[in-house]
Amino acid sequence: MTKVLIVTTNFPRWEGDPHSPWLVELLTMLRQRGLAIEILAPAYAGQGSHTVHGFQVHRFRYAPARWETLTHDEGAPNKIRRNPRYLLLLPTFLLAGALAAWRLGRAARPDIIHVHWPMPQGLPGLFARWAGRGRLVATFYGADLVMSRRFKFVKPLVRAFTRQCADVAAISSFTAREVERVTGVTPRVIPYGIAVPPESSSTPGEPGMILTVGRLIARKGHAYLIEAMTQLTSANAHLVIVGEGHERPELERHVHALHLEDRVTFAGRVSDAELQRHYQACQVFVLPAIVDSSGDTEMLGMVSLEAMRYGKPVVATRVGGVADIVQDGATGLLVEQRNPAMLAAAIDRLLADPALADTLGQAGYCFARDHFSWEAILQQTLALYGLS
Repeated sequence: MTKVLIVTTNFPRWEGDPHSPWLVELLTMLRQRGLAIEILAPAYAGQGSHTVHGFQVHRFRYAPARWETLTHDEGAPNKIRRNPRYLLLLPTFLLAGALAAWRLGRAARPDIIHVHWPMPQGLPGLFARWAGRGRLVATFYGADLVMSRRFKFVKPLVRAFTRQCADVAAISSFTAREVERVTGVTPRVIPYGIAVPPESSSTPGEPGMILTVGRLIARKGHAYLIEAMTQLTSANAHLVIVGEGHERPELERHVHALHLEDRVTFAGRVSDAELQRHYQACQVFVLPAIVDSSGDTEMLGMVSLEAMRYGKPVVATRVGGVADIVQDGATGLLVEQRNPAMLAAAIDRLLADPALADTLGQAGYCFARDHFSWEAILQQTLALYGLS
């Protein structure tokens, strides 16, 4: 039986934790193919090793419990940008992770070590390989590459780590170009997968309902979508924002200043069942992502795929890896970032033209089904592991 060690920054802390559901789905399918999988991930607030979703998760402690919040929720890069004092945790994080990986590598002797987010998890991945001699592979998501632009010491570390890998993947063509720019290595492109029903189950939705889903952080661009609401011609347009984050108070002030309290609803974090109802109820889905002040942006845009599986037309901005999913005029509408007027015009166009909205929604559904199905992602992952 092939043994795989997953080295990752984020993994669900409990059943129902919304972190990385796509990773759980992928690992479940790999397990069904006969692979034995264990996970190495950092502790959160003192959490110890445990079993979640049937996987043994080895949690490494790196600080007193009340300080163990570098990962999860918003993700380490966002936390470090907001509070540089988080950088003080990095040395103990890396040391604790490396020691835990060494011990686990020697004990488990994995055949494959798969590092997700090579910065900061590349060092533990290397220690696991040195201890266990398995095949080292990595998946880049983009945040680690953004850090290489901000902190000069990161780039040579990422480059050195990548040279030790047997194979490397990136989640989008945009991220792949960034990997090649930083490391000189051309990676495979293996995006997130998504479960798409064999036939579209699109529903008309509630008249005028506009949906966006994502953490309330700068790179999601919510402020520009809120401003676009003032320029819509549709009288019954209503925006529902699903997600939580540190920018919520500022966004709520923005809504109040624009007198949009009756047209914008903050739904917060919702259950999977509630999220499904929101997708089914919307007429238009919007991803108004931007490149933020640190250079971070949307590296793929998974929520666009989620909307497409319900046959919903998507309006998105032309940043990062979004264009791998939303192809202007074919699977959705693309507009320039930070431009409320263009967002409003694209949304109005879809609200006023149900036939166009349905055509784009159905094309998006077919594109998601054909290019992002789990079976395709599974086969690409097995190839990354050298097993196909």
